Amino acid sequence: MTTQTVEYIRYRIPGDRSAEFLAAYTRAAARLAAAPQCVDYELARCEEDFEHFILRITWTSTEDHIEGFRKSDLFQDFLAEIRPYVGNIDEMRHYKPTSVRGTGASVPSLYDWAGGADAFARLTDVFYAKVLKDDLLGPLFADLPPEHAGHVALWIGEVFGGPATYSERQGGHSHMVAKHVGKHITEPQRRRWVNLMHDAADEAGLPADAEFRSAFSAYIEWGTRLAVYFSGPDADRPAEQPVPLWNWGAAPPYQP
Repeated sequence: MTTQTVEYIRYRIPGDRSAEFLAAYTRAAARLAAAPQCVDYELARCEEDFEHFILRITWTSTEDHIEGFRKSDLFQDFLAEIRPYVGNIDEMRHYKPTSVRGTGASVPSLYDWAGGADAFARLTDVFYAKVLKDDLLGPLFADLPPEHAGHVALWIGEVFGGPATYSERQGGHSHMVAKHVGKHITEPQRRRWVNLMHDAADEAGLPADAEFRSAFSAYIEWGTRLAVYFSGPDADRPAEQPVPLWNWGAAPPYQP
């Protein structure tokens, strides 16, 4: 299995050539955007010394970059645009991400934005009260243990950036999906689950802003579709995996 790699290209461009350099990369970037091997890219300029630029390109793998992109027609067009600046390169190397990574506190987690543990406990209490009375989902949860709602609250809280309590007490992602094996969940049941979860979010007082609800909806859709798959007759339990960590989508939380 290949893993993504990050290429850094460091340039030193004289001030009188910076405008043409940026124009050339604006044109060259169209080839990166069209390359299936390219995940994303960004050209940054040093604030302290305007002559220094760093191009960061995330590739699907080093091999895909070298054997795929560099041997394609897109690379030839890309190179034609930036060739005048090849001699200004100070460094051009691939880097693999390490385990040292994270996010800062400038943007709150979905967990904190929602209101923390109390908010998710309210959500699951309201939700499972609805489920047990529902004609379509009630039979599926007929033997629901009393602690189930609390476990799901811990799960969703951890997914949304809260404490890793579910992982510590119950296990990772494979433990959760294993709960659905053999349940034969239907699409109408999945859809009812989604609808009731949205109703419960309203009643439990979770934030109603568009940014939070879009992230919330995205996870509910993703999670329930996985549940349907793993409840089917042909699904294999996945290898041990950590709890997925969900975050804001394209839109961060709105703060007027």
